[in-house]
Amino acid sequence: MFLHRPQSAATRHETELIKKAQRAIHTVTDSIEKLRLLCLARGANGIIGLGRAFRRMDEDGNKKLNLEEFILGMHETGLEISDEEIQEIFNRFDTDNDGSVSVDEFIVAIRPPMSQSRKNVVDQAFKKLDKTGDGVITTDDLRGVYNVKSHPRYMSGEESEESILNKFLANFEQHDTTDGTVTEEEFMNYYSAISASIDHDAYFDLMMRNAYKL
Repeated sequence: MFLHRPQSAATRHETELIKKAQRAIHTVTDSIEKLRLLCLARGANGIIGLGRAFRRMDEDGNKKLNLEEFILGMHETGLEISDEEIQEIFNRFDTDNDGSVSVDEFIVAIRPPMSQSRKNVVDQAFKKLDKTGDGVITTDDLRGVYNVKSHPRYMSGEESEESILNKFLANFEQHDTTDGTVTEEEFMNYYSAISASIDHDAYFDLMMRNAYKL
């Protein structure tokens, strides 16, 4: 049963993804591509961590960051990227030269691109998990969708239902940004990273359908 990770296939692809990104970082010259690879080298939730850091910096909730907030957000992620590179990335996203960057546009541009058919199946999986339709997955949402009764650790009495469901959600989080909820953006960020290591749409589709019984 795949509740420890969203699915074992994803774990395998995540390992490939990390290795591939770590190799590519040394040869890349584009600062945005470098940032993407640095995130992917942390695994499928690297981009989620980046997204959360930047959303935290947006204190007034206008979904825009000025240069100072942008630099702070980048430093908070702990990614090895120079201030010159941060400035260059900021300038490239500040397309209308108003001294700010849209958080939404930034996150979408950093995540690996996905075909529409892949986005659709990820969206379908999210909607199935988000029982309440509030745009966030919680353990309460999962409780009705997932039956953990046949999970080996539940059957052996080693773990409670709550603990198993929390572990499932933790796949989409980083240790320093755990809040027990997953937004649709974070779900998409996670699977865009997994998707980056899968060549064929048909295989990605099958993996998602098997994992989420779509």
